[in-house]
Amino acid sequence: MTTRDQQIGIALVAASTVAWSTSGLFTRMIDLDAATMLVWRGIFGAMGLIATGLMLDGRRTILDWGRLGKTGWTYAAISGLGMLCFIGSLRLTTVAHVAIIYATVPFIAATLAWFLLRDRPSRGAVVASVVALAGAVLMVGLGREGTLAGDLMALGMTVSMGLTMVLARRWPGIPTLPAAALSALISATACLPFATLSLPPPPQILLLIGFGLVNSALGLALFLLGSRRIPPIETALIGALDAPLAPLWVWLFFAETPSPTTLAGATLVFGAVLGHMLHQSRAASPKGA
Repeated sequence: MTTRDQQIGIALVAASTVAWSTSGLFTRMIDLDAATMLVWRGIFGAMGLIATGLMLDGRRTILDWGRLGKTGWTYAAISGLGMLCFIGSLRLTTVAHVAIIYATVPFIAATLAWFLLRDRPSRGAVVASVVALAGAVLMVGLGREGTLAGDLMALGMTVSMGLTMVLARRWPGIPTLPAAALSALISATACLPFATLSLPPPPQILLLIGFGLVNSALGLALFLLGSRRIPPIETALIGALDAPLAPLWVWLFFAETPSPTTLAGATLVFGAVLGHMLHQSRAASPKGA
């Protein structure tokens, strides 16, 4: 993999993290229960991905669905299962517990990559992951209100994310848009039994369309395109930026000022990720450049 490919991968995963970080913003603006909201998110996300594929590649997009194969279906199923675990964890445990458990994803991704790909993480990536985890803990606190079932579901979601990073790295030829669309449909189908099936009012529909196109379609597509180009631990480390970005959106749109502890934790996370990326960039540059 060339340095240029790695830079593109970093940019794509960073962009997907920005798209995914809007989840809290949309959930604040949409007045629906979580299951109903995520059903619509998955439907509109899949529609957006399918429409994009048809506009870009026409009939080839339809043929790409036939090229998904076992790896593509496995990727979509694991991604969809991760979303189901995410929903369940938010119902059964605290947001703080979910955030802290997800902050361990760099270590889980690195462990899975080591066993499945023999891809040994760099010392710098591990150190940066530790600092990012400390920042996430500082932001949300440890808390004691969670439940074992909810925490286990949050762990399941985190393992699912780690697996998708490894799969995308191992099989970079997975058709991007069909795999992402299938993942969105699986998550919507999983939430369907718990959802309210009546049609939401027009203002809510518009927000749901935005939620599906930005958070689901754009986030999934960019993540799959980028995570195949860089090591899983770096994909996960960049994904840790979700923790400080989510309250940033709320601050911008709702003028809710973050606490000093939140700002300190966010600074740690940003510093860990950006510091590691700068270190990688310098290490990849030719000597004397």
